[in-house]
Amino acid sequence: MGNVTVTTRQRGLLVLGASGKLGRMLARHWQARGPDGWQASWQYRRDPPANGVEWQPGQAAPGSLSPIGAVLALWGVTPQAGGTATRDLSENAALAIEAMELAARLGAERVLHCSSAAVYLPGPDPLKEDAAGGDINPYGRAKLDMEEAIANWCAAHPDGPRAVVMRIGNVAGADSLFAAIRRGKGAVTLDRFDSGEGPWRSYVSPRALAQAIETLLNCAIPPMPFTVNVATQPPLAMEAIARAAGCEVNWRAAPDGTAPMVWLDTGRLARLTALPEESAVSLVRGWQDGESVA
Repeated sequence: MGNVTVTTRQRGLLVLGASGKLGRMLARHWQARGPDGWQASWQYRRDPPANGVEWQPGQAAPGSLSPIGAVLALWGVTPQAGGTATRDLSENAALAIEAMELAARLGAERVLHCSSAAVYLPGPDPLKEDAAGGDINPYGRAKLDMEEAIANWCAAHPDGPRAVVMRIGNVAGADSLFAAIRRGKGAVTLDRFDSGEGPWRSYVSPRALAQAIETLLNCAIPPMPFTVNVATQPPLAMEAIARAAGCEVNWRAAPDGTAPMVWLDTGRLARLTALPEESAVSLVRGWQDGESVA
């Protein structure tokens, strides 16, 4: 399964959205330097640290950057926690185009974007990249609109940077379950379905997410795909994760429309790199190790 790597003198990586959850996790994993062979510059809208770049959409391209070979766009708009307020989810498409335009101005070869498993209508079977759409929620629809905007931009700029959209599963430490574990004081509440079980989800650890990103930064064009599911196998029971974290589990009846299973098919990514398999125990241990060095 050897990867063909790109040989280029441009090895600068601009990370957009450094202050978000994924940005902070990846900065810890890469110890702020960036993936092996890349020199990362981390973008902040204001008050950047010593290794950061202050820049906001609409401003001229940062002039202090070394030559940039790739842009990693971690930024985006997510639903308000608990669904109690509305955010302008259409900003996801605008931010994606901003990343493409900035990458073009900086001469970058490629841009990696973050999408979500929310673009799929969940079911009991693995979800392939061609299965997106249907009666999905507003966040998933906004992410699909973002993907379409990126595809249209690339079609209109055939000599511009190439794009890859990562449809990322639940990230250990960044999703609602891990937030509940943090604040739950030893107990979490999960939905229970008629089967008697709680939800199962495709997860990815920060370590495995970093590996996938490194692969997509370094693989040749082609075979870099436009859309790729990013998760480790197999899908995991949220109950098992909570118990591995030492939590008691309380149950409530699953609301209508809640999915028992979200399982991403990762065959496309597996043709480029072999992510490690995860168990609930290894996922929680990796999260705890990462938190200990935060």
